[in-house]
Amino acid sequence: MTILIDEARWWHRGEKWCHLVSDETYDELHEFADAVGIPRRGFQGDHYAIPGSYRPQMIAAGAQEVESRELLRRL
Repeated sequence: MTILIDEARWWHRGEKWCHLVSDETYDELHEFADAVGIPRRGFQGDHYAIPGSYRPQMIAAGAQEVESRELLRRL
């Protein structure tokens, strides 16, 4: 299982946001999100939008840091 997270660089609602994806399956991504308490409403078709302030928690839970280009390539 590889869950990927990119750098927080997109502004929304006064905060930078990042993307959380799986390079395997959506089921894997949803399982990870459920385990770390991300609500399903954060899912946007092929990724979860994550506030940058949550990024350290996602990394501590096992998400692999990658640059945005790498995330898109592996998505």
